Amino acid sequence: MEQKDVLLDIKDLVVEFRTDDGVTHALNHLDLQINKGETLGLVGETGAGKTTTGLSILKLVPSPPGVTVQGSIMFDGEDIREQSEKVMMTLRGSEISMIFQDPMTSLNPVHVIEDQIAEVYEYHQKVSHEKAVEKAHEILELVGIPADRGKEYPHQFSGGMKQRVVIAIALAGNPRLLIADEPTTALDVTIQAQVLEMMKDLRNKFGTSMLMITHDLGIVADICDKVSIIYAGHVVEHGNLEDIFDHTRHPYTEGLFNSLPNLNDRKAMLKPIRGLMPDPTQLPPGCPFAPRCDYAMDCCSKSKPKRVYRNDEHYVECHLYNEQNIKEGGVINRD
Repeated sequence: MEQKDVLLDIKDLVVEFRTDDGVTHALNHLDLQINKGETLGLVGETGAGKTTTGLSILKLVPSPPGVTVQGSIMFDGEDIREQSEKVMMTLRGSEISMIFQDPMTSLNPVHVIEDQIAEVYEYHQKVSHEKAVEKAHEILELVGIPADRGKEYPHQFSGGMKQRVVIAIALAGNPRLLIADEPTTALDVTIQAQVLEMMKDLRNKFGTSMLMITHDLGIVADICDKVSIIYAGHVVEHGNLEDIFDHTRHPYTEGLFNSLPNLNDRKAMLKPIRGLMPDPTQLPPGCPFAPRCDYAMDCCSKSKPKRVYRNDEHYVECHLYNEQNIKEGGVINRD
C-alpha cells in the first residue's frame, strides 16, 4: 500500500499513567496503521490498552496522570501530538469522531436529541440552529430513527436507539476516521447485529475509515478488513482477516480463538487462557504473555521477541518464530 493511502500511522507510541502509587505502562511501543476507507479491528482483553489507544488519537488522555512519553500519531501526514488544543477541537468531530463504550452516559439527559446532534453542525459547519436541526433530522433518519423523535430526551430511548443517536452524532461531521470503542457492548444480540449492519452501510456510503475497538472476534470477522491483536499495550500480531483467522501465529491469538464456543461440536470444552494479564505497573522484562503461554521457553522471560513477517502484511512478535527456533522445529504450524 502506497504511503499516500495511509490515513492514520501510529509509531512507537508509549503512554504512561504516573501517580503516587507508581507508573502504569498503558501503551508500550504501539504501532498501528489504517489506510483510507479501511476498517481495522483492535482486539484484546480488558486492560490491554485499546481505549487508551483511541483516546490518544483524539489527544484526550487525561493529563495528569497520563503522559505520552514518545512516539508519533500521524493523521493524514500531520502529527496529532504536535497540534494545539484549538486545532484538536476543530479536528474532533469533523475529521475524527469517537463512539464511546456506553451510550447511556454519552448523551446529555437535559437536552433533546435533535439539539445534541445539531450542536455538531453549528460548531463545525457554522450553520444556523434551524439549519442544524434540519440536518440533525436527516441523519436521524439515516440511522433508522424517525425525525420527529428528535424532540424527545435520552431517557425516552431504548439502549439500541441511544446507540444509534450516538452514532448519528459521531457521523454528523462526516469524519474521515471513526473510532468505535466497543460500540455494541451494552446491547442485546439482535440489536447488536442491527447496529453493526447500519455501521457497515454508513461506512460504505461515506467511505469512512474505522478503528473498531473490541474483544469480540465475531464482530471483527463481520466488519473489519485487517486486525491488530493487542496485549499489554503492544500489538503482538497483525494481518488481514485471512492471515489472523486462517494462519494464526501468536499463542495469545490462538488462546482468544480457543476461548470461543465451537458451533460444530457443542460438547467441546472451552479452553480459556490461563492466568491474568500482567500488572501494568510491573511488566515482565521479556514477553509479557510468557507467564500465561503454553509454549513459553527460557528466552521468553528474558528478552522481548522481534517482529517476524509471514508476508508483506502479516507479522507476529513471538520467540517461536525467531530463526534459531525455526531451525530447531520450534515453530507452531497453524496453517
